[in-house]
Amino acid sequence: MASGFFALLDDIAVLMDDVAAMTKITTKKTAGILGDDLAVNAEKASGFVSSREIPVLWAITKGSFLNKLIILPLAFLMSAFLPWAVVVVLVMGGLYLAYEGAEKIYEFLVPHPKEVTVELKKDFTEEELLELEKTKIKSAIVTDFILSVEIVIISLGTVVNEPLTTQIIVVSIVALIATVGVYGIVALIVRMDDFGLKLISKSNGKSGFLFSMGTFLVWALPKIIKGLSVIGTIALILVAGGIFVHNIAFFHHFLEQIPSILRDFIIGLAVGAACLLFVNLIKKLFFRKSIKH
Repeated sequence: MASGFFALLDDIAVLMDDVAAMTKITTKKTAGILGDDLAVNAEKASGFVSSREIPVLWAITKGSFLNKLIILPLAFLMSAFLPWAVVVVLVMGGLYLAYEGAEKIYEFLVPHPKEVTVELKKDFTEEELLELEKTKIKSAIVTDFILSVEIVIISLGTVVNEPLTTQIIVVSIVALIATVGVYGIVALIVRMDDFGLKLISKSNGKSGFLFSMGTFLVWALPKIIKGLSVIGTIALILVAGGIFVHNIAFFHHFLEQIPSILRDFIIGLAVGAACLLFVNLIKKLFFRKSIKH
């Protein structure tokens, strides 16, 4: 009886050790998307009145948890009954990531007409402000859903050959880290400028450590969000390239003589550029048809 109990504890210890190792590997593979997720959500959660930033962020966080509750069971069912579909969805997600990364680079490098925006009035009623908040929250939750699907599928693709129990534990932990970690950091980022303004207000005049630190935090907020966006774009292409290299036979031995990180970037960017070209051609064809009709 005692030996059976200790054997069970030993099995649990081995399982937890495997889970810890697989979680570490999986988190590394999803780090690129987490970086992009962080940049996107920091941008979407900023721009509100100071007193509303945390409530809005909490509403987005709850939506993110709900997204995970929807995605995770579907992903585990797919892994249990259609394991081959995990690789298919993984490659499709890679195509989306490569396209998104290539599109961001294209928009940065190639001049294009900016969207005409209507100038918003300065004085909003309480109802109008709440409506604007709801619209932005819905947009953030939809974006989170897409990124969550990518995170879960990439995590699942890493452990798809492991027992189902290990898959469930590892992917669930990564999903939890993706939500708590990302939105926790976003909360710190969006409050940077407010903390900076408080330091400035407590400083004596326009000099001293508090004033300098406060000014730096206010100045750094938009720079950090922009920097995260750049890092996230590069990471998207690297993650996509890695997916293609490990799951498509054609790319297994492609450019093996160069460092793997450079190879992943080249392949991800090349596939992303092809996807971008294809999507733009489709858009032009539909645009021409709509004009004729």
